[in-house]
Amino acid sequence: MRKGLQIFWLLLASIAVLSACGAKSQEDVTKGLQKKVGDLRGYKAKAQMTLTVGNEPQTYEIDVWHNKPGDYRVHLKNAKKDQSQMILRNKSGVYVLTPALNKSYRFQSEWPQNSSQAYLFESLVKDISDDKEAKFKATKDHYVFETKTRYQNNKMLPTQEITFKKGSLEPVSVKVMDSSHKPVVTVKFSSVEFNAKFDKGAFDTKKNMTSAQLEVPVMSNNIDKEFTVKYSMADIPGITFENEKAYDTENGKRVLLTYSGDKAFTLIQEMAEVIPTTSMEMIDMNGEMVDLGFSIGALTEDSITWNEDGVNYVLFSTDLSPDEMVMVAQSVQGGAIK
Repeated sequence: MRKGLQIFWLLLASIAVLSACGAKSQEDVTKGLQKKVGDLRGYKAKAQMTLTVGNEPQTYEIDVWHNKPGDYRVHLKNAKKDQSQMILRNKSGVYVLTPALNKSYRFQSEWPQNSSQAYLFESLVKDISDDKEAKFKATKDHYVFETKTRYQNNKMLPTQEITFKKGSLEPVSVKVMDSSHKPVVTVKFSSVEFNAKFDKGAFDTKKNMTSAQLEVPVMSNNIDKEFTVKYSMADIPGITFENEKAYDTENGKRVLLTYSGDKAFTLIQEMAEVIPTTSMEMIDMNGEMVDLGFSIGALTEDSITWNEDGVNYVLFSTDLSPDEMVMVAQSVQGGAIK
């Protein structure tokens, strides 16, 4: 009897060992992801990003190209596909192209290395590698990590959940969450092509502006064109909407919104100038490049500027922190006054 019990326990131990051999640990998966990044020549990815700030979720399509060592092309389109922006990094620098305005903005920036990027594979792997307290679980088909983010100017989004496919280690989804663990930015990947090949000139600024304008034609420069005024939907205690004033300028209507309180700010909106298609304007930006989700902004000590749907936005405040300015900018959308 005693011998039989010994054999029984030996069998159970053997089964446990065999089961453990088939399961990868957090360290195994992390090393596998790091090796994947190290071996990659580049990749192409398509994803859908949803930004949940304010009343209405905003959805965008993202098309990502990366060719080592430092070439990037991120094409951001809204759901209606009538507006788009593109981030380009090549040997000449970092550019944000706005095809509908025929404008190219050049930034002095370390993008994308200086911050988390929810739609870049290697950035997600770096977030996992850098966070020694990252959480990990394995499901039937996926590996799931919960890590800290590395946002320099948006510490209100401290954590993220990153899901990869077992086997291929392709990114499946990313949920960037606020301090209440509520998803604010959600990225769902529809396709990832590792070690993709690129044509010569794939990351050239002028070629990409031309190709983007085939999808989104340059807007007409009509100073009488109306635009829908958008309001901040940010939930900041003690902030009160004070007034709205509209002015006529030589370039059309300008709207000034004033919010008062301990975190007072002013939001200016006006139609952007469109550059004729015979030439493309290159603008050197003084501010720090920040990703608002729906647009790329330029952040200074007391302001943030961005363009969306052919409208220029400028947010001024000496009371808001950089994190709060980004949050307010992300919350600017149509709807009731907040």
